[in-house]
Amino acid sequence: MKDNARQQPSPAVLALAAKLFDLARHGDTETLAAYLDAGAPADLTNDKGDSLVMLAAYHGHAATVHTLLGHGADPNRVNDRGQSPLAGAIFKGSAEIVRILMEAGADPSYGTPSALETARMLGRTDLLPSLH
Repeated sequence: MKDNARQQPSPAVLALAAKLFDLARHGDTETLAAYLDAGAPADLTNDKGDSLVMLAAYHGHAATVHTLLGHGADPNRVNDRGQSPLAGAIFKGSAEIVRILMEAGADPSYGTPSALETARMLGRTDLLPSLH
């Protein structure tokens, strides 16, 4: 009888995933791009549902966000708390990352709170051209 329990990733796979999250968090775009070129998933998420794009956006790494999106990462992927990368970029006040995400198709109405709601709550409607 086949075991239907979900197989746990090996320690090596977990270590690689942790490294990829750190690369996104620290904005090491060149190294992360090499892993993506080698087949690492651009939409990888951690145990909280934070994607590589979310981590790069929240930590202010525009080039890393751009690279991830260029490798097919979803600009609208929300984490387990319903937060979107776009809302995170607005929260952090990064106009460049907001622009990059919007150009890649990020929807300001996604997430809880949405990017639109976040911009209004923080008085940062200047970051979303669609509010003007």
